[in-house]
Amino acid sequence: MTYFSRRSALAALGATAFLAACNNGVGSAGPARIDARVDATLASLYNQYPGTRSLADKSTGILVMPLVTEAGLGIGGAYGRGALRVNGATVDYYSTTRASAGLQIGAQQYAHVLFFMTESALMNFRRSPGWAAGANVEYAIPEGGETLAAETTTSTAPIIAVVFGQSGLRVGATLEGTKYTRIIP
Repeated sequence: MTYFSRRSALAALGATAFLAACNNGVGSAGPARIDARVDATLASLYNQYPGTRSLADKSTGILVMPLVTEAGLGIGGAYGRGALRVNGATVDYYSTTRASAGLQIGAQQYAHVLFFMTESALMNFRRSPGWAAGANVEYAIPEGGETLAAETTTSTAPIIAVVFGQSGLRVGATLEGTKYTRIIP
C-alpha cells in the first residue's frame, strides 16, 4: 500500500491546477485562434511601443507569444502558444514552456515577442527541435513606457526580446530557461 505525504499531495494538486490553467487548446480552433491573437498582440505592441516597428522591419523573423500564463507555489511553470512569422506570414506554430523552483507564489500573464535580427539566428531557431532562450537574447526596455532605447534599435544582437503585458513592461523580466517547441495546433 502506498501513502502520499501532504507535501506530495499539495505538489500534485498544484501541478494539476497549473496544467488546467494553461489552456493547452486541445480541441480548440487551433491555427485561426493563434493567428488572431498574434495579430492583436502585434497591433498592441506597435501601438504601445512604436519603436518596435523598426525592429520588425529590420528582422528576418518574429516569434509572437500572445499569452503566456505563469504560475507557481514553490514549484512553478509557464506555458503559452504562438506563431513564427517571416515576411509577415505565419510559417510555424510554437509552444513555450518554463519550469522553476524556489520561493514563489502567484500567477501572471504576459506577452512576448522575439525579433530575429540575423538569418543565422532564425535558422538556428527553426532547425532546433527544442530551442531554449539564454544569454543570446537581448531585452528591449522601453524608456518611460513609450519608446525603445536608441541602443536597442541599433543593436547587433542576433535576437531581441520585448516582454510586455496589460499593465506595460515587466521590469526585470527574463526569458532565460524558456523552451520553445514547434507544434501542430
